[in-house]
Amino acid sequence: MTDTAAPGAEVGLDAAVRAAAIARYGVLADPHRDDLQALVEVAAMVADVPMATINLITEHEQHQVAVVGFDAAVCSREDSMCATVLHEPEPVVLSDASEDPRFAANPFVTGELGSVRFYATHQLVTPSGETIGTLCVFDTRARTITTERRAALQALADRVVDLLELHLRSEELALAVADLESARKELQRSNDHLTAFAGQVSHDLRGPLTAVSTSLMMLADDIGTQSSSDSDFLVTRALSGATRMQSLIDGLLSFARVGGELRREPVDLVTAVRTIQQDLAVDLVGATVEVEELPIVTGDPVQLRAVLQNLVANAAKYTMPGEPAHLTVRGERRPGWSRIEVHDRGPGVPPEQREAVFRPLVQLDSGAQGSGIGLATCRRVVESHGGRIGLDASPYGGTLAWFELPD
Repeated sequence: MTDTAAPGAEVGLDAAVRAAAIARYGVLADPHRDDLQALVEVAAMVADVPMATINLITEHEQHQVAVVGFDAAVCSREDSMCATVLHEPEPVVLSDASEDPRFAANPFVTGELGSVRFYATHQLVTPSGETIGTLCVFDTRARTITTERRAALQALADRVVDLLELHLRSEELALAVADLESARKELQRSNDHLTAFAGQVSHDLRGPLTAVSTSLMMLADDIGTQSSSDSDFLVTRALSGATRMQSLIDGLLSFARVGGELRREPVDLVTAVRTIQQDLAVDLVGATVEVEELPIVTGDPVQLRAVLQNLVANAAKYTMPGEPAHLTVRGERRPGWSRIEVHDRGPGVPPEQREAVFRPLVQLDSGAQGSGIGLATCRRVVESHGGRIGLDASPYGGTLAWFELPD
């Protein structure tokens, strides 16, 4: 039915707000919706009437987006019965519309366009409170409807809005997924460029740096046969600088390589710590390393081992003056994630600086060995696994370095 009756075209803010709400759902652009059609057919059966429609009402028109018992059409707002009662606080149910002064002269009641008698309309109200249309059932003969059927029609009207919202959210989700996929591809492209750039820089710098280091070592051998302590000091200092430069180049290359395709397999962290202790044997001379229970996690074994090795090396490096290093490595397994902790007994990191150390090239202790890339690389590795990493105060008085990984 093309519900008809009453007022002139609505103007002002209300009409604009409703038009915007209808446009968001996109039904007028693509009105052939099987879900809405099925629902309006159920409405006709519930009311036990031959005709039913879902109307969306704009400023100037009424659009029948799903119908049963007649052909869908678009009519002017002035001819719309539902537009007349669109903002009524309750559904409008009439045994005989011809006896209601709001509709007695309406062409869809008088016989000019239709002969509506029984008429029941339920407003479609969005979650934001905007009434955008109606669920309308009607018949050409006068009749009554039970309270139970009225309640069922109200529930169906609510389901109409639910379907519109579900469709809208599904489209928004699809767009969000597409945006995420685009961002992922862009990130992958950026990572690939970064890796290529770092590799090229590393290659270009290593050659000259190796030549400098080799020349300095040869010069150091020559000076060793002479007695110039000043020259020996200068060469040793230059060699140390060249070594630090090589460490920085290697660190930058490692940092850039993180973020590509990850291997995902079980990683036994207890075994990883054992091999790390062997690799860091020189750094751990005189140190006490306590290894408590550690979980088996899922991830890239090479990259996760590099994270743990970096944290252990840092813990061994930062100690209280005159005291040997004392480390505790432990973990815990909880539903959905694992946490790994490395404790030291060193001077600790002030709270206001705990975030800064994860930025590339940041070193709190200018006298410490290292490139300032290690913790930044650790963060990239952990975050590429969907986890997080941070520093806290250790209950032993030093620093607690931790990272968490999802299953």
